[in-house]
Amino acid sequence: MIGAMLVLCAFVDTVHVATMAELQGSLRSAKPGTTILIAPGTYEGGVYAENLRGTREQKIVIRGADPGRRPQFTNWHLSKVSHLEISHIQFVGSRSNGLNIDDGGRGPASHHIRIHNVTIADLPKGNHDGIKLSGVEDFSIEDSYITRWGGSGIDMVGCHRGTIERVNLRDGGDNGVQAKGGTSDIKIRKGWFANPGQRGVNLGGSTGLEFFRPLGAKYEAKNLTVEGCVFDGGVAAVAFVGVDGATVRFNTIHRPERWAFRILQETTAPGFVPCRNGRFEDNLVIFSSDRWASGGVNVGGNTAPTTFRFDRNHWFCSDRPLASRPQLPTTEMNAIYGIDPQYDPANGQSKSRAGAGAFRD
Repeated sequence: MIGAMLVLCAFVDTVHVATMAELQGSLRSAKPGTTILIAPGTYEGGVYAENLRGTREQKIVIRGADPGRRPQFTNWHLSKVSHLEISHIQFVGSRSNGLNIDDGGRGPASHHIRIHNVTIADLPKGNHDGIKLSGVEDFSIEDSYITRWGGSGIDMVGCHRGTIERVNLRDGGDNGVQAKGGTSDIKIRKGWFANPGQRGVNLGGSTGLEFFRPLGAKYEAKNLTVEGCVFDGGVAAVAFVGVDGATVRFNTIHRPERWAFRILQETTAPGFVPCRNGRFEDNLVIFSSDRWASGGVNVGGNTAPTTFRFDRNHWFCSDRPLASRPQLPTTEMNAIYGIDPQYDPANGQSKSRAGAGAFRD
């Protein structure tokens, strides 16, 4: 028994680093069971590492040594990694993406990644994402803050089986969260989207066919869920774009600039499914008539809007309650129109039975 314990302890190693050179060296030598603790401070330049591979029993952990004084970097790019945890680090002022994790371009997916308690801020306009995941499976992003990005706060291409939970995204560029390129089985839960840009959550998108994972997928995304989130501002809270099945439920949408949601098709390659099978249920939508276009819903061409289902939503036009009914592509069941939900934007709560305040795990 003592011998077995000594063998186990041999694979547990805590490394303290305080310079970029020490960090790069510890990343090159990391093995299952390694924990890298990064001292507070501002570290110049970016970090690149590959083949960081822990195991189910012994992860590789990289985190700030002092959660109250998180080390600051511009950007990290991690490729071909597995069983990895990243926490209590901030990424500020990157000229590309903040935190980029991928599968090396084409190959076995990076997998079993946990990202939590990170801060990302101040990326330039254009296709520059706060967190960029490409070919990543079995992952979670939790309890993090992303602000002032260019492309998407969180962008997923060909990612599967992931959870994004309790992430605060504020003052964005194009999208808050985007899932495209064959992405599937993603849950976006309990987030707060304040002025997230053109689309709070982009369920699908537009991807070059060579970047799909799996190759040959005939949908931008499928089996996505957005639940218990608050959307405050932004042009549209949600966009269904070339998605084959997505559920949006128990969310609060407060004062969108044009639409509550959009149904669009941007990829029209042969055999591609039309945007279809969306569900919009138990949401609270509060809007004003001067910031409400085409009945609050934008339906584009090459889509299948009659496959969408609407149920138990609460709609309220704050300046014209009698104009609270949206223009939906199919008949809504069990809806509430024009009754003041007594919503408090400071905490995202209302007395309505619908919306994020009614969400339960």
